Amino acid sequence: MTIVLIDYGSGNLRSAAKAFERTVSEIGMDSRVEVTGDAAALSEASHIVLPGVGAFGDCRAGLDALPGMAEALESEVRGKGKPFLGICVGMQLMAERGLEHGTHEGLGWIRGEVSALEPDDEMLKIPHMGWNQLDVVRPHPVLDGIESGAHFYFVHGYGMVCADKADVLATTDYGGAVTAMVARDNLVGTQFHPEKSQQAGLRLIANFLRWRL
Repeated sequence: MTIVLIDYGSGNLRSAAKAFERTVSEIGMDSRVEVTGDAAALSEASHIVLPGVGAFGDCRAGLDALPGMAEALESEVRGKGKPFLGICVGMQLMAERGLEHGTHEGLGWIRGEVSALEPDDEMLKIPHMGWNQLDVVRPHPVLDGIESGAHFYFVHGYGMVCADKADVLATTDYGGAVTAMVARDNLVGTQFHPEKSQQAGLRLIANFLRWRL
């Protein structure tokens, strides 16, 4: 098995790669973790991870700058149904569009858009940064052993607004409900950073790697 983390110039992938490598070791999987910007690598992947830090438009431009990557994602993830995890902006890119510094096209896998957070409490600062509780909306294999109240680490000023509420897997409260996780078919996305969320994050990564094996 090969777990591919896509490197498209969006942030430092070292912490994410180390978290996946640690999880593979701890659960005894015969797998390797590959960080790459080569679209051809996706054909050999068992699981595909799209991290992301920064602005929606910049991340989309970085993805599009990798020859054949958008097409490979469509083929391997949507066509072949390989388990996919989008993290932070990687989750946001699953939407139809992002409204950060203009309108930018997303991958269109989850109906909805990514817009600025507007908490009801004016005292809450933007970006939403730090630990916050998860409110689980429905069960899912990637949340096995993770219940409402578990803490995860967030850093974001924009959030996904899903057109179909059935795509929302979990929310968090930041002056109102904010989408924390989405899921549909073989797709899962986390607005938080599981690689920075200690044991709960490692548990989620382990669940993802065991999913549909």
